[in-house]
Amino acid sequence: MSRLGKIPIAIPDKVKVGVSGTTVNVEGPLGKLSWVHRPEVKVRIEENRIVVERASDEKVVKALHGTTRALVAAMVKGVAEGYSKDLDISGVGYNAKMVGDKLVLALGYSHPVEFQIQKGLTVTCSSATTINVKGADKQQVGQFAARVRAARPCEPYNQKGIKYRDEVVRKKAGKTFVTGAS
Repeated sequence: MSRLGKIPIAIPDKVKVGVSGTTVNVEGPLGKLSWVHRPEVKVRIEENRIVVERASDEKVVKALHGTTRALVAAMVKGVAEGYSKDLDISGVGYNAKMVGDKLVLALGYSHPVEFQIQKGLTVTCSSATTINVKGADKQQVGQFAARVRAARPCEPYNQKGIKYRDEVVRKKAGKTFVTGAS
């Protein structure tokens, strides 16, 4: 049996969970999330906790068991506490600002790079070089942060670009010019 899949998920007081067929609905103070799981796995609620069970011991079903449990746990945590990603911008003239419901980045290109903020996300720029992405859906927060980072990833030579706050970019040595006296 899956080690993670068999651990029940505790439901916090402020979160409501509903299961109808293969659809799991989770509602909390930070929003509502819904997800349709595979029919090989069964999700049920008992005694203020969520239990995930599988129908057989096939290899694919075992994988789905742990994955389903992890995704449902992420939904519960997301509507209760939320997820957050911090991005840092470094480079001369590189900056970020919010204009209405768009994130506008100046990254050394001939044009500003704009990102439309999706429904369910909160994006803030506390300074010109920091971006914070918050939301209830773990996948949506991570995907938006990855798209922003991909606009100008931090390069290893001059350390210019966008990186996650906890990301470590190792500095590489550049080419050295050696004069050859013959």
